Amino acid sequence: MKENGVFISKNVQGRPVLGLVAAAVSVLLVSACSGSGGAPAGVDLGSEPAKAGTVKSGALKGSTLTFASYGGVYQDAQMAAAVTPFGEESGARVLSDGPTEYAKIQAQVESNNVTWDVVDTDSTWAAGQCGKQLQKLDYTIIDKSKVPAGLASDCYVPAMQYASVMVYNKDKFTQGPTSWADFFDVKKYPGKRAVQGNDVGAGILEGALIADGVAPKDLYPLDIDRALKKLDTIKDSLVFWTTGAQSQQMLESKEVDMAVVWSGRAFAAEENGAPFEPAWDTGVVIMDVLGVPTNAKDPKASMALINYYLGAAQQEKLTEKTSYSPVNTDAKPAVNENGKKFLITEPAIASKVLVSNFAWWGENYASTLERVTAWISK
Repeated sequence: MKENGVFISKNVQGRPVLGLVAAAVSVLLVSACSGSGGAPAGVDLGSEPAKAGTVKSGALKGSTLTFASYGGVYQDAQMAAAVTPFGEESGARVLSDGPTEYAKIQAQVESNNVTWDVVDTDSTWAAGQCGKQLQKLDYTIIDKSKVPAGLASDCYVPAMQYASVMVYNKDKFTQGPTSWADFFDVKKYPGKRAVQGNDVGAGILEGALIADGVAPKDLYPLDIDRALKKLDTIKDSLVFWTTGAQSQQMLESKEVDMAVVWSGRAFAAEENGAPFEPAWDTGVVIMDVLGVPTNAKDPKASMALINYYLGAAQQEKLTEKTSYSPVNTDAKPAVNENGKKFLITEPAIASKVLVSNFAWWGENYASTLERVTAWISK
């Protein structure tokens, strides 16, 4: 999810960050119409097996690549941590463009005039576009061995990850709720609960089903009727947020006693003094992804950029600048203790969170959103 082109970790979406510093990006900002220069024929990436975070020195000299993402601090950090250094090492001229718009990707693909070589998109959109707007990735060029299980697919790898998680006011609930069942127990834990009201795929439907007795391994395909029936039991206690900033403000003003929010917004609220605590047994992993548009001029060069982006050092820098969790299992970002409490790659958290079925969401997002929106309006 994005707000005004910025993610908040979510940040994605405004982003409160861990030591947030807007990165100076030594690249040209160009419009999509400026085009990608492609790469010289016979690009040699070397004969060694692919290793994330590396590229053969000078391999792409003379080529031009355009990286498209959502803008703002998030894209600045992506450029500074990975994309610009890739250009320096590979010899490629790397341009930055955005924000990502799916209509633009479609128009480029259908006209066979693709000017975005690597794109950062939502995982739900990407999951439905494999072999359509996005081409299959070449895993002889991209090393995904350090990508957390379940996050890569035939057509995308994660760009960063965060989570939707239930948080509670620890001043009100000294022995706080720890599970989805607790979130739905308004007798034991009375008070207002905030959930997202303009989108789905952020964990509440999975949470409703788990609270109703469905085992996590049996969640998909989601039984939407059953989830909404469970949500009916607490609808009078629900308030709805529509932006990350609004959800954060609800925590800081203590307007609600519990909320299902993006982990970065919870982190930012706590940094600002909000007395809220995450219950990680309710965490659901969400991510942005990187893909290569179908008909890209030089997919081999695009794959090389993605491989470099996935390196441990690159991921450490990205996390330190954005508070998004890294997508390389060897990455050890330098964050403060409060930051660690919201890093979903921390072992104590990673063992609890649920990874969304991104493929199911890719196929069912639109119809599910329509049903949930109708339910909210009743």
